[in-house]
Amino acid sequence: QVQLVESGGGLVQAGGSLRLSCKGSGSIFTFMGWDRQTPGKQRELVAVITENGNTRYADSVKGRATISRDNAENTVYLQMASLEPGDTAVYYCYAHSVVTDRDYWGQGTQVTVSS
Repeated sequence: QVQLVESGGGLVQAGGSLRLSCKGSGSIFTFMGWDRQTPGKQRELVAVITENGNTRYADSVKGRATISRDNAENTVYLQMASLEPGDTAVYYCYAHSVVTDRDYWGQGTQVTVSS
């Protein structure tokens, strides 16, 4: 059974930083990443990283976010700095399974940035 479990969300003051973690199990994953959802807005890709370490970021977080992964631990991280109230959202980890050739999402973790 493929599972993704996120951790690291919470309440942060504007200008602060946080790190989200997502541990996968039940498969080996090609790309892993994060997207986010704010009520009333479309879900937005935040960052993605391939198994070889190639990365891509949303324009809204470029220069403030760093995505990384530990392939041995099947874990992907999202480090964000200079947080803004506009970063407030539920952040979802996702990953593509090599075994099932399907995408999976975690349960989501709330990030709230106070001004």
